[in-house]
Amino acid sequence: MTNNEGSGNTDGGLSKPLIAFIIIAVIAVVAVIVFSQKSSYEPVGAGADAVDFTLPGLDGKPVSLKDFRGKVVFLNFWATWCKPCEDEMPSIEALYNGLKGQQFEIVAVSVDSDNVDTVKKYVAKFGLTFRVLHDKGGKIKELYKTTGVPETFIIDQNGVIAEKIWGPRDWSNRGYLGMIFDLLKNGPKQKQAYKPDRTADRR
Repeated sequence: MTNNEGSGNTDGGLSKPLIAFIIIAVIAVVAVIVFSQKSSYEPVGAGADAVDFTLPGLDGKPVSLKDFRGKVVFLNFWATWCKPCEDEMPSIEALYNGLKGQQFEIVAVSVDSDNVDTVKKYVAKFGLTFRVLHDKGGKIKELYKTTGVPETFIIDQNGVIAEKIWGPRDWSNRGYLGMIFDLLKNGPKQKQAYKPDRTADRR
């Protein structure tokens, strides 16, 4: 008769150290999966580098975000079917006209899945003259992890996101333009100086 006392084996034949190792390994794998999924869904916000992209303009010519490095960029995600976007558009046009001649650029990315003609008709209807790009496949909105439209990113001259805004704003209200004016007057800040997005800013 064999005596297993003191051998460390369980009834299943696995030693206690081996079981402990397996448990630790499983916990580590789960932690890695959870962390990677969390990172995938964390929104892109203030202090992060604005990821470069290239999209066609309404004339079909490709435009890259990096083309505007050195300028303050107003990156707006919107859609023709979005009523809050429609409400916001006149004030974006007013902002564009008000800052002409300064180192400032508006890049409005339509996330419409329809043909570009739908976007062209919308732009003509509302008399929009700022730069409009078409993200028909939705790849760029996924890259920026947008949760809806409209969403706006204010990007500094170094290509860093200085501010993120959920929902529409009346951009003719100077109270909302503090970051834009500050960047135009004083230039970009250190990444850590940009405040994280706050729930109170969501409108």
